[in-house]
Amino acid sequence: MRDELFATSALIAALILSSCASHKRYEIHFMPPPAFLGEGSVEPFKAAGPVEAPADPEILYATLRRPAGPESEDRFYTSDRAEEVRLGKGRIVLGRSDITWEQARQISILKNGTDRYPLQVDSIEEFGILDRTVHPSMSESAEVKADPEPGLRFASAVNAQLARSSVKDVYIYVHGYRVNFENPVLIAAELWHFLGYKGVFIPFAWPCHRGKLAYFGDTESARFSALYFRAFLQYLAEQTDVERIHILGYSAGTRLVAASLDQLALINHDRTDDELQRLRLGNVILVASDIDRGIFGGYLLDGILRLPDRLTLYTSTKDKALGMARFAFSRGRIGQYNPSELSSPTRESLHHGGALTIINVSEAEDFDSGNGHSYFRDSPEVSSDVLATLLYDLPPAERGLVQDPDSLIWGFPPDYLTKLFAAISTAATKLDQPRR
Repeated sequence: MRDELFATSALIAALILSSCASHKRYEIHFMPPPAFLGEGSVEPFKAAGPVEAPADPEILYATLRRPAGPESEDRFYTSDRAEEVRLGKGRIVLGRSDITWEQARQISILKNGTDRYPLQVDSIEEFGILDRTVHPSMSESAEVKADPEPGLRFASAVNAQLARSSVKDVYIYVHGYRVNFENPVLIAAELWHFLGYKGVFIPFAWPCHRGKLAYFGDTESARFSALYFRAFLQYLAEQTDVERIHILGYSAGTRLVAASLDQLALINHDRTDDELQRLRLGNVILVASDIDRGIFGGYLLDGILRLPDRLTLYTSTKDKALGMARFAFSRGRIGQYNPSELSSPTRESLHHGGALTIINVSEAEDFDSGNGHSYFRDSPEVSSDVLATLLYDLPPAERGLVQDPDSLIWGFPPDYLTKLFAAISTAATKLDQPRR
């Protein structure tokens, strides 16, 4: 009997191991290096960061996806909605064993040298559920309890990374639809890599599915996630040592970013501007945004521009994915603005200057690669502009962009990189100086 029990246990263990082994690892390849890395005076890996070779980077994450079970096709988290935000960290490895991270860091800044180097999520360590996102009326399980320990542990991990960095900011990446859990983790790790591992980069993985027909359901999931993303932002501002929180939202993920900001604007409508600084929101960047222009106009009227230091929209009229969304909803998307289609609230915000910036990428290198939707990774000029905004907090004119005097929309001139090189060379020197 004992031998039979041992044999049965061994068989079960073998089945579990073979099931885990059958999961093909998802991977992405390094995007083309941002163009500003070609400037000799800019060396993003010169200053020691929190990740030193040959260690594999560990990136903190937050997710609203359900954990994957033994029968799941997913390795870590599924595409299904959870009712609480889960916190943890993932270990990022190179998909090749013949190079080290130090070599990858050097290769990754070489033009045409990155597409052969895949990134993978090797493993994760979940800390647990963020207690402030436990809502008994929303949860399907009565067993979920609000435990403060995971939130305290995550905040401690954020603070430890901030303490080792010359930049005391947190960057949050919010992905689009049709991706698995690993995709935003890897893209966040990639962007953190090109920032020279400064600050803390955190992906927020909301529940979306990978099927083409899941688009309409996922737009509802993005809206569902806004409540939880808002709570996560408030938690970071209140429980960590962060100076500014920056957000990079992409495609359908911009829906939940903007909806969260709208909720914060309404909740804090009677707060003074000084009181709103407690939210610590710096740059909010919405790339290829799949938001109805009328809805976005309502957000402007609700006062979302009072929250961040600057809200930047990157747009392209040749974005084929947003063209399909426009066809599906019969409404224009804010990621496809052209001057003749600006709404009255948007025009009013632009003419009064300040927090709203709209940038047309149509003159940037490789902006229309593929279906023209992922230009923030495909175009070395656009990625340079995004990362220069996040890291150096340079306004558009200082980055080398030019503004159309009639529409007030910014664009990429032929000498953009020359101006950008000069601006970030100065900014990079100041950035690595000790703060008082």
